[in-house]
Amino acid sequence: MKYRKATMADIPQIHWLINDYAAKGLMLRRPMMVLYESVRDFVVAESQGRVVGTSGLHILWNDLAEIRSLAVMPEQTREGIGRGLVEFMMEEAGQLGIGRLFAFTYQQEFFEKCGFQVVKKEILPQKVWKECIYCDKFHSCDEIAVMRYLTPVQPAVQDEHQEIPLVDIPRWAVK
Repeated sequence: MKYRKATMADIPQIHWLINDYAAKGLMLRRPMMVLYESVRDFVVAESQGRVVGTSGLHILWNDLAEIRSLAVMPEQTREGIGRGLVEFMMEEAGQLGIGRLFAFTYQQEFFEKCGFQVVKKEILPQKVWKECIYCDKFHSCDEIAVMRYLTPVQPAVQDEHQEIPLVDIPRWAVK
């Protein structure tokens, strides 16, 4: 099994994999355009020249990233491909200096075997207010939030009373 960064040529296979699981209600759909725009976020598992698994690493904050769209060919589950993708994502996150890696999932047991622990969604406002708010399931989300701490957590700001802006507003716009 070869794990590598995705290329543009992989997008149709990634699209099929993700949307096959989405059709079963197991993950969110990803339009082809979004996948092309975010190709740098994705990794693939390749076997005999064929994409058999994929996962994305989406950075949300200075120390926080999400594993998203983790999918493996249905006939090849339980072969360690998903774990290999998660390990690739953890390695990449570590290289970027990201200390916390999370996922919203229905596969709690799988992620726990990978060293993640269940957390409350409320500790992930960057995800909830940036992306989840647009989801049809926003008010009745049934996914489970899991987190893995890769390094000791460092605060984004040193002064606990300092606000963390989620959007940069130019100084001229504030009076």
